[in-house]
Amino acid sequence: MFKDIIKNNVYPNFIDGKWVTTEQTIDVISPIDGKLVGKTSAMSQDDVDRATASNLEAYKTWRNTDLMERGEIIIKAADILEENAEMISDIMVTEIAKGKKDALKEIVRTAFIMRQTVEYGKQLYNKILRGDETTPGAKNTICVTRRDPLGIVLSIAPFNYPVNLSGSKLAPALMTGNVVLFKPPSQGAISALHLVRAFELAGVPKGVINTAMGRGSVIGDYLGSHKDVRMINLTASSDVGHTVAKASGMVSMIMELGGKDPAIVLEDADMDLTVSQIVGGAFSYSGQRCTAVKRVFVLDHMADDLAKRLKAKVETLTVGSPWDNCTVTHVINEKSADFIMSLVEDAKAKGATILTGDKREGNLIQPTLIDHVTTDMKIAWEEPFGPVLPIIRVKSIEEAIELSNQSEFGLQASVFTRDINKAMTIADRLEAGSVQINNAPSRGPDHFPFSGVKNSGIGVQGIQYSLEAMTQVKATILNIKSSDL
Repeated sequence: MFKDIIKNNVYPNFIDGKWVTTEQTIDVISPIDGKLVGKTSAMSQDDVDRATASNLEAYKTWRNTDLMERGEIIIKAADILEENAEMISDIMVTEIAKGKKDALKEIVRTAFIMRQTVEYGKQLYNKILRGDETTPGAKNTICVTRRDPLGIVLSIAPFNYPVNLSGSKLAPALMTGNVVLFKPPSQGAISALHLVRAFELAGVPKGVINTAMGRGSVIGDYLGSHKDVRMINLTASSDVGHTVAKASGMVSMIMELGGKDPAIVLEDADMDLTVSQIVGGAFSYSGQRCTAVKRVFVLDHMADDLAKRLKAKVETLTVGSPWDNCTVTHVINEKSADFIMSLVEDAKAKGATILTGDKREGNLIQPTLIDHVTTDMKIAWEEPFGPVLPIIRVKSIEEAIELSNQSEFGLQASVFTRDINKAMTIADRLEAGSVQINNAPSRGPDHFPFSGVKNSGIGVQGIQYSLEAMTQVKATILNIKSSDL
């Protein structure tokens, strides 16, 4: 898709319908072997201004483009993306060390989300409301509402789902008549640029999508505080979210941030199901997911049995190359590996028991299960974003709920039990955007609401919810005079 565009292995930015290279570049290094995958063009603040000026010019026309025409472009882009899924998934494997099957699945899922966004977008109807007898002065009024686009939507995607979490931002923004300033992740940028290329080949008008690749130290704060940006849709760490929120001022936001998702195991749980879900939820894609299970709460008297079962399951996980579809592959970089292992070392120093794992070769970390974790250990509270799972023993389910809610995060949680009454009661009390019953935390289905509380995010994602968030309700009120006829 980029054969005629790439020169000297440098991937350009897409600005005003053209692929533009810059003198400054950023190396994209494979987590697998440390080799150079490619380089991306790094924009300056002046480049950002040129991109936003292009966005604003395109917005004049795009916001008034027929809804069906916008939808046709999105569907065509989805088709192009899917047609090139095999090639793009290979790039994703090399670039972020995601297993080949999962990379392919991500691209196909993104195409599905884009098509579903068009279908849901068609249902954002205008409404007509009438005043009634019970509201003083409203009897002869009629309110006509419509949903207007916001303008420039700054979309910032993460490395772990560089296509999916880009497509789920771009499609609803475009369907609702907004234009997009898109910042791909530095690691994962090449994969994400193929999505932009798909939109270009689908016929998106110039300036409707512009990219903003560059170093965070140069353009990060500038993007978040740019005077022309009217909405920010961000997936990142909580620290990045706080920084962007402080810089941005009064603009609309959807932020999907970090998590410390608990799994609470009750006495009557189906243990085979529980163990399978917890291990899969904790270690798939090496735990580099905001929705990964990041701590297990279990009653003291059943902890030994659960720990034994979890250990046996963890030790069956495949570890190694993403080309072999291993469950645990290389984490994104050495810095991440250093942080993950620092949490393990802190837990060991404070008396935790390593049941399995605790081995590292470069940025490949063996899946690590830690028992007897206590609340004075960093791993009990901090998000490792890696293949590490702590077990925290509690005296009661009440204690498990309290410790879950003491976290600064509140993205998702899981409750494992056969008792629906207990499940619903616990779910009601947990401070989380979503609670899974007898299942690991997960993002989908994509039309379900996806949100977090506290430091886990702002706003609600999900196809319908994203479409609504990217529009402003405008009301035109007709005051009808009484007639003697």
